[in-house]
Amino acid sequence: MRVSLFFSTLIATTLFAQVVLAEEEPLRIGVDIPYAPYQYRLPDGTITGFEVELVEAACERMQRECEWVVQSWSGIIPGLLARKYDLIASAMNITDERAEQVLFSEPYYQVPSVWVGQRDSEWKPDDELAGAAIGVQQGTIQDEYVTQFYPDATIRRYGDSGAVVNDMHAGRLDLVFTAFPLAQDTLLGDDRFQRVGELVTGPESIYGPGIGAAFRRRDAELVASFNAAMAELKQDGTFAALHEKYLGE
Repeated sequence: MRVSLFFSTLIATTLFAQVVLAEEEPLRIGVDIPYAPYQYRLPDGTITGFEVELVEAACERMQRECEWVVQSWSGIIPGLLARKYDLIASAMNITDERAEQVLFSEPYYQVPSVWVGQRDSEWKPDDELAGAAIGVQQGTIQDEYVTQFYPDATIRRYGDSGAVVNDMHAGRLDLVFTAFPLAQDTLLGDDRFQRVGELVTGPESIYGPGIGAAFRRRDAELVASFNAAMAELKQDGTFAALHEKYLGE
């Protein structure tokens, strides 16, 4: 009887310790950088940006520390499914195709796309763009958009946004199709380039309802906690303050 009671107490204590440890473990967050102003690295190596600060504030509301894990975009969902991190917060649009693999939070912001052309370029997105060299980041909604609507263009796909920008600066691209704030940060301040056409936020079949965090499908409770924290940030003015800091009013 005493031995049985001892082992019962030991098991209960061990399970309690495991629960406490799990609660204290940081949330590991997968992110692809650079994607300024949403995610980027400072000279000292610190990862920051609009979405980074926003999600860190959500972690505080959840009473969890967070830890950023850098992962290339092409492997970011496989990394989540392989348990390299607990969620993805990397300017990921909620789409039906991705939702077949992951469980999304509620959308918490929207990112318009923009066309950027060389200053002397005559290419316009209302043309068919046959023969135009268009740069996009591979696996993004911008990639899906140009693939669907400009099949006769020469689409050049890059592993990260920095490579797209570098080839535009080198004159190897006629147009870039990318996130508008990223273009503002990397291209549109340069006199050699110009915005072409209107901002793009649809169709919803490609763009979905907006940007959300992605989780493993089994982690519904974690998603609910994250959604509640994000709702608090919008109610208490934190979201608006961060949006103005990084993106303007």
